[in-house]
Amino acid sequence: MTIKLNEFTRDLRRSVKSTAAVKHRDKTQNEQRGRTDKLHQGSASRPARQEKLRQEPAGRSSRQEKPRQEPASRSSRQEKSRQEPASRSNRQEKPRQEPASRSNRQEKPRQEPAGRSSRQEKLRQEPAAKSTKQDATLRQDKPRQDSVRRPSGQNKLKVIPLGGLNEVGKNITALEYGNDILIIDCGMSFPDDEMFGIDIVIPDFEYLEENQAKLRGMILTHGHEDHIGGIPYLLKKLDLPIYGTRLTLGLVENKLQEHNIKAQLNTIHAGQKLKIGPFDIEAIRTTHSIADALCFAIDTPAGLIFHTGDFKVDFTPVDGEPFDFQKLSEVGKRGVTLMLSDSTNAIRKGYTESEQNMSGVMENIFRDTQSRIIVATFASNVHRIQTIIDTAVRFGRKVTLSGRSMLKVLDLATSLGYIQIPKNVLVDISEIKNIPDKKLVIITTGSQGEPMSALTRMANKDHRAVNIKKGDKIILSSSPIPGNEKTVSGVVNKLLQTGAEVIYSDIADIHVSGHACQEELKLMLSLIKPKWFVPVHGEVRHLHQHARIAESLGIPQKNIILMENGQILEISSGNAALSEDRVTADPVLVDGLGVGDIGAVVLRDRKLLSESGLIIVVATVDTARKQIVSGPEIISRGFVYVRESEGLIEEMTQVAADRIEALLRKGKSDRNNMKTAIREELKNFIYKRTQRNPVILTIFLDA
Repeated sequence: MTIKLNEFTRDLRRSVKSTAAVKHRDKTQNEQRGRTDKLHQGSASRPARQEKLRQEPAGRSSRQEKPRQEPASRSSRQEKSRQEPASRSNRQEKPRQEPASRSNRQEKPRQEPAGRSSRQEKLRQEPAAKSTKQDATLRQDKPRQDSVRRPSGQNKLKVIPLGGLNEVGKNITALEYGNDILIIDCGMSFPDDEMFGIDIVIPDFEYLEENQAKLRGMILTHGHEDHIGGIPYLLKKLDLPIYGTRLTLGLVENKLQEHNIKAQLNTIHAGQKLKIGPFDIEAIRTTHSIADALCFAIDTPAGLIFHTGDFKVDFTPVDGEPFDFQKLSEVGKRGVTLMLSDSTNAIRKGYTESEQNMSGVMENIFRDTQSRIIVATFASNVHRIQTIIDTAVRFGRKVTLSGRSMLKVLDLATSLGYIQIPKNVLVDISEIKNIPDKKLVIITTGSQGEPMSALTRMANKDHRAVNIKKGDKIILSSSPIPGNEKTVSGVVNKLLQTGAEVIYSDIADIHVSGHACQEELKLMLSLIKPKWFVPVHGEVRHLHQHARIAESLGIPQKNIILMENGQILEISSGNAALSEDRVTADPVLVDGLGVGDIGAVVLRDRKLLSESGLIIVVATVDTARKQIVSGPEIISRGFVYVRESEGLIEEMTQVAADRIEALLRKGKSDRNNMKTAIREELKNFIYKRTQRNPVILTIFLDA
């Protein structure tokens, strides 16, 4: 009996333990199912909540709308939570009681991490009412992700250089976005040695004329001829507002008066912001060899564009207005999409010296000179002119000016306050004969050897008031512009032949450049930090060297673009690429009053005339009788001196007569054919006798 009781007791204990284990297992499973149901928000244990979600409008999330209801709705929700199965813990219910103002991202961390991915998958499959909250969150985040303006995709910014690339001078660039075009500068250049008889070279405005309805304005970096010299020729065809600083616009106005043109001139200053069409422009002070120079930060729908203009880094400028490095740094922090930078001195190492250094140089020359001093410099270099005047005053010398442009610039600069001249220092050039040589300084134009400049006329002894004589000290306070070296050398040689002492850049440091050398170019690139870079303003060698400098600073080679005049660089969404399209950007030659009427054919003929001269054959023929009535007569210009070459002229006359008679005998009386035949016959004969190829013209007169 006792044994059976003990066995029953053991069996009962085993049954109780087994039953407890089953209950504990069931409870654990129920709790796990409860948590899973909560995370999935759709289990069978929550029919009331699911029904409520289905009854609400499809465009509203229940958790977003409930906080906007009466407070009682929240307590009702809490009461409902207390009536749900006991398998849910208070800790799990707390996230549903928080305000709906919390974003979706804020609620998720308070839920079970393991169920996050499954919940996101479930939410994507649930009705649209539950995805409304996610959509609203995305709409709220979107402005933060796109806080910088970006193009809509319909338009691209086009950067179109019409001049200034692979050459020195003739600088002009067009920025085009949609139906708006902004022009930066409009300069000219000097003709090269092959352009016989050409006065100046200007850009081709054909593209701007074709799109004149899009033109919104022109902004000017500074007042040098290679940046403003083409403006009068553009305004003869188009009308648009022009923006620049006081001195720059003053120089432009002088040029427009010469051409009897009126324009919309708008004065701006460093630090000013203006809006032209879709272009938000900020003018930033820079330093150059002329006052009032600017660079521009141009905010466009396609990105921020930075154009340096011509510049150098001068920490001690004469006018006390240094480079605005703080503003440049701010521009760089904004994120520059494209930078276009001056490359004129990219092949020179180190730094460009300050204009202040010229004061000491001039002082040393003046101190050691007891004769007349003549200084040739750019008329627009008002800082250099001020330095010369100040030095003359210190050594008790009077100052006179020579050259029309020099007089105009001085009048403008003094009226605007850029040059200060003490009383009784400036004298008229007609009075210099009454002033001792050791008390006189002449400031003149012609530092580049221009044919009609005052200094060239002095060298040719063709100046109305100044005759160079032995003992005069002549200073060419400039460096030859690339392409002008031979012209400048010719003037120097003529001046030396008169007995004057000439100081020029090859033998003395009497000039500091207005363009940045390599270290300054590096500084500019480091401050602006552009994504894309285009070197401008220079010959091919300058642009390539500037590109290498940019690459050495970490700009990827693929982001450095070497362009040519007429190419189109398209910028969209921060990316840049050259277009397959091009615009016309050939040089336009100005000869006297003729603009663009001189082309390659005329230049070729002028070159031939300059090399071998001209021969004209004149004859009167009677085609009906097939005979020569008079002639032929040979006229030579630039080929040989007739009086010293009579034998050759007679031989040429006989060759022409024989050929004409032969043609008439054969009945070949067509004038054009006869002219061609005579020309070829004489050409072969002359080359055999002289090894020359003169231009030959044949003229036939009717009997």
